[in-house]
Amino acid sequence: MLSLFSAIIFTYLLSSIPFGLVIAKVKHVDLRASGSGNIGATNVYRAMGLKPALIVFALDAIKGFITVYVATQIFLDPSIHILMGIVAIAGHSLSIFVKFKGGKGAATGIGVLAALNPLAFCILFPLAIVIILTTRYVSVATLTCSALAPLLLWMFNAPWEYSAFSAVAGLLIWIRHKANIQRLIKGIENKV
Repeated sequence: MLSLFSAIIFTYLLSSIPFGLVIAKVKHVDLRASGSGNIGATNVYRAMGLKPALIVFALDAIKGFITVYVATQIFLDPSIHILMGIVAIAGHSLSIFVKFKGGKGAATGIGVLAALNPLAFCILFPLAIVIILTTRYVSVATLTCSALAPLLLWMFNAPWEYSAFSAVAGLLIWIRHKANIQRLIKGIENKV
């Protein structure tokens, strides 16, 4: 049986794979020198277009989903599921493969949410798409959905650990989007 320590190491290493940089390298694009310099799907979209961005988004989300879903099948304790979610987001945001830098964790967080509560995911993911299509701001969708996630988890009677995790993760997402929030206030945020 998979030990908790082994699960943490596996989750961190898998989540550390910088798929944005991998896809960019295949396409001979220097993602760090393009757009915002971020390795996430939004900057991939700006640098390379929709198809590579969707691939990166899906791969980053799958990192979070797989690791947390496996944890929910192996471990009964909801706090361990949350721990795997934290490790997955940390691995993406603080990747060992890119000198402990990385993306903002939104796509990986979406994968984590999908594993923890598919119903909340099925509400928030379409909502995010609608917000992006109507405002053309990915940051607005990310901030809105990260704020709503804890409320939905609470409404759907998820374990309290899930709601608490979602609230803390949402706060961290808002902190990591500080520059985006400042640009939104000034009216100079990048659109997609």
